[in-house]
Amino acid sequence: MTLMRFDPFRELDRLTERTIARAASTMPMEALRRGDEFAVYLDLPGVSPDDVDVTVENNVVTIRARRMPQREEGDEVIADERTYGEFTRQLFLGDNLDPNGLTADLANGVLTLRIPVSEASKPRRVALASSEREGDSPEGSDRSAERSDAPAGAASSSQ
Repeated sequence: MTLMRFDPFRELDRLTERTIARAASTMPMEALRRGDEFAVYLDLPGVSPDDVDVTVENNVVTIRARRMPQREEGDEVIADERTYGEFTRQLFLGDNLDPNGLTADLANGVLTLRIPVSEASKPRRVALASSEREGDSPEGSDRSAERSDAPAGAASSSQ
């Protein structure tokens, strides 16, 4: 015969911790910018690809995942600390991202979303235009001569 000690406060702590952990960590996420795209990684251990739904509407990405218990009828549950049910997470995309280019992949319990930066938001080089015309001002041509004669990083002084 085995004697087990029952501690009601320990049980209360365990239930409280389980409830808080369930609410806080149902779909932990890591998001980062990598070059011209954003990568979002969501942990979905034990979830099959058939039980994951990713939708985009009005720059809002909604991820729904469902995990059901493995038990069958007649099983005696000894311990059960896993979270089950349907989990939902929404990501609000900025205007600088292209929701039409979003891709999703589930591998090894990690859902990976890749969202490209929109073309209009990508950094681009802007060509400089000169507001001075040659021959308009002799002063302007003297200044350009001064600049080309001075070594890089040297300050010119006019006395």
